[in-house]
Amino acid sequence: MSGTHCETVLITGASSGIGRELAKCFAADGSRLVLTARNTEVLQSLADELRLTHNVETSVLTADLSRPETPERIFEELQGRGITVDVLVNNAGFGACGRFAGLPLQRQLEMLQVNITALIQLTGLFLPGMVERRRGGILNVASVAGFVPGPGMAVYYATKACVLSFTEALTEELAGTDVIATALCPGPTATNFGKVARADQARMVQLARMPAETVALYGHRAFRRKKVVAVPGLQNRLLIFFARMAPRPIVRKIAGKFNGL
Repeated sequence: MSGTHCETVLITGASSGIGRELAKCFAADGSRLVLTARNTEVLQSLADELRLTHNVETSVLTADLSRPETPERIFEELQGRGITVDVLVNNAGFGACGRFAGLPLQRQLEMLQVNITALIQLTGLFLPGMVERRRGGILNVASVAGFVPGPGMAVYYATKACVLSFTEALTEELAGTDVIATALCPGPTATNFGKVARADQARMVQLARMPAETVALYGHRAFRRKKVVAVPGLQNRLLIFFARMAPRPIVRKIAGKFNGL
């Protein structure tokens, strides 16, 4: 990612939170940006800000990743514009708090579509070109939730476990290609996640929350350093350490308590 080539970075869920802050990080590198999310007005405002602040070329592509046809549409749209994506940042995702049997099934299936299916499909569409060009990478936003089962947010935790496992597996497959795969695994972060997940009363969300800017800076730096699993914050690293050491039944009960069960 050095030399005369100006890398192009595609960021999903770029309108707020960690995605928005990651856009600022890559803009500071001088990268050309493609920002996607559902809110066109907010995306356009961010694009204008990045152009003004960093003098970088920034494109906006409104997209709803809960719709199965969206990843292919994004790929074809960028191909049509002659845009080659060097770095894919799979940041879009959401959660839902509550017992699995008590939550709307359709909402859970949409979560699978956004958090897993769209992420894997976008990776499958853009990664072969990166491998062929022998440059670029994938930055997947997972979570500390990916390291444990999550009663009270069962599907969300499961999706993040998938993202983490998928990213680690990609790393081995990409050995020798000069293409990077990094999983950013934040803990509670000051974003609108809790509001969307209706998890404002969950203890996990009420823990000391890291600023989205801090998480994004950590993830961006880890990606540039080719780190495979990036866990920002000592509290989050300790949580993972103790989860690995403790018996699984205890881990399940503690996670359930954190999620308000």
